[in-house]
Amino acid sequence: MTQAPGSQAGEGAVREYDEVRGVVQLFLDGEAKGDIAKLKEASHPDARMFGSVAGTRYDMPIAKFIELAAKEPGDTGNHRARILSVQQTGDAATAVVAEEGYWGSLSFIDYFQLARIEGTWKVVSKLFAHTFGDLPPST
Repeated sequence: MTQAPGSQAGEGAVREYDEVRGVVQLFLDGEAKGDIAKLKEASHPDARMFGSVAGTRYDMPIAKFIELAAKEPGDTGNHRARILSVQQTGDAATAVVAEEGYWGSLSFIDYFQLARIEGTWKVVSKLFAHTFGDLPPST
């Protein structure tokens, strides 16, 4: 985990990294399998998602994304996701994720923002950049 400039990695830095990473992984597992419970556990209810694929915008409240993921899970057989980095300062964190094979051939770089609210980390926004692949006909 990277600490923001001017902050210090003190006692608990590994634990905090593991907590942030765990929430992001929970979100990724939920979207891959269409697991509503995992997505709701990882996300703040007011979270939003922003991004586009081939000119189609996917800017929506997280509740709408959860419905979409439940109907059309991202893992159609070859989905892979890797957390590339985590940065955290106090109650704010970001994570960068690479995803491949979403809905078949789509690849993304995701930028997650998380907030620790009442002691619990939650995804408050997901911004993604489409880097490869085409939307399947049904999406």
